[in-house]
Amino acid sequence: MSKAKLAIALSTLSVAMVAWAIPGSGVADQRVQRPENARVVTRSVSSVAPIRLRDEAGSGLLANGWINGVGPFVFAIDTGAGVSLISRNVVERAGLRVTNARRPLVGGLSTSPISSNQETQISGLALGRSNNDLPGSFSAAVVTSLPSSIDGILDPTEVFNPSGYTVDLPNRELRVFDGRLRATDVPRDGAVVRWVREAGSGRPFVRLGDGRLALIDTGSGVGLALNGGAGSNHARDGNAVRELGGGMVQSHRIAPQVVSIGPLVLNKVPTEVLTGVAPDTPILLGRGALFPFRLTFDPASRLISIEPVK
Repeated sequence: MSKAKLAIALSTLSVAMVAWAIPGSGVADQRVQRPENARVVTRSVSSVAPIRLRDEAGSGLLANGWINGVGPFVFAIDTGAGVSLISRNVVERAGLRVTNARRPLVGGLSTSPISSNQETQISGLALGRSNNDLPGSFSAAVVTSLPSSIDGILDPTEVFNPSGYTVDLPNRELRVFDGRLRATDVPRDGAVVRWVREAGSGRPFVRLGDGRLALIDTGSGVGLALNGGAGSNHARDGNAVRELGGGMVQSHRIAPQVVSIGPLVLNKVPTEVLTGVAPDTPILLGRGALFPFRLTFDPASRLISIEPVK
């Protein structure tokens, strides 16, 4: 069986990225072309309590987790992952059963990818608190090489399936979203845009105003990250970043760019060019661009709400 390649936007990309701020605000300048009769998004209350997140440099958005009552473990919450990853330590401590993967994993940003041919089925997951149980189950690839600060990377699209979820970046909170977004549910000074999917992947892409696709990646601390290919002039003076698979990626800061997502226009978004990355590495929109917003992902409606937090 040939290995299926699953691209992963990894949280370790934020290691060498410097936090940015616009004087007087701490966030990117933004302006919104607000449609007439705009409506505010409403949210249903879920039986799962809100989950507190920690935003730690070099590790991303972190949450404490328990599996089958065992823990706490530290999990990175990464919308750009495309697949959940669990360390072998978690497997052994939580007594999880490991099987051969139906789709062996080869992924990562660099040209030295992480790989796994084993997976486990996770149920009995609690996040935030040991009694805050999530319903259902999901598969995770079992890996041996993760940063020492984390025990796994969770893709919330898989973890909360079939429900949607909300990532409130300023308030560092993750919630289950039980409602349904509609294209007309435009939050004040925000946007509701189509969730674009690649074939065989549920990762949340959005189409930018210039037609390019960008991956909403809460695991990355960058603003906008562009694929500079395997090598370019930027590689000589970039910052070296070691990513999850053990390979090296170079990042080079260039002039801030304007990013349009539906009616939402972000000015002065800090921008990096990545070199030494795999050819199919997508454009990334990370926390550096999205920090002022509450992001709601509805996989059923295939819509994403981007709502500024006042």
